Amino acid sequence: MSAKLLVVSGAAAAILIGGSALAQTGQPAIAGTRLDITAEGAVNRTPDLALVSAGVVTQAPSANTAMRDNAARMAATIAALKRAGVADRDIQTAAISLNPQYRYADNKPPEITGYQASNQVSVRFRDIKKAGSILDALVAEGANQINGPSFLVEKQEAALDEARMAAIKIARARADLYAQAAGLHVKRIISISEGQGYAPPPPPMPLAMARMEKAADTAIEPGEQKLSVNVSVSFELE
Repeated sequence: MSAKLLVVSGAAAAILIGGSALAQTGQPAIAGTRLDITAEGAVNRTPDLALVSAGVVTQAPSANTAMRDNAARMAATIAALKRAGVADRDIQTAAISLNPQYRYADNKPPEITGYQASNQVSVRFRDIKKAGSILDALVAEGANQINGPSFLVEKQEAALDEARMAAIKIARARADLYAQAAGLHVKRIISISEGQGYAPPPPPMPLAMARMEKAADTAIEPGEQKLSVNVSVSFELE
């Protein structure tokens, strides 16, 4: 039987290979025709974690003053997080920096005019409904740099198992379809492998927030997140 090749774009791809071609692949020999299918199974879940970066940027004529002012305002920011019920394990220092600020003039070397200090913490909000009001409280305490949010489903495995079941059902249905089109039927599954299907959330985007009186709490809406699994399944047709 000569080798046959069929490539299909979309949610599933299939390759039909005659049994005589298998000796060169290192796979177990089969009497019939091999069919390889890649399928995606997906489920949607509402995220239960919000990730936000919050920080303080300060400027002062001297490095010591910039760092001291920054530390004081950051301490107030972290205290506000803890008063709001955010646990220690959900607050993590992400970055601390101190950089000179320069004045540039024509035909003159740069002149240091002061220093800028920055301290950023990554915060996980387990009660997303409270996240907006907590961010507003952080701004009131001196936080002037906030990025986010990005959303996650904390316990993904049960949802991913549903996606795996869906992917196998799709692969089997496609196998039956191709077998029928080729005048064959599915005899057995030769192998199953799983690939990466879940894509991490996009990087947090800046939130436009400033130290000012607010008319209402900042709204944080988690929406839905797609969790997916890709499987590659090889069938024997006869």
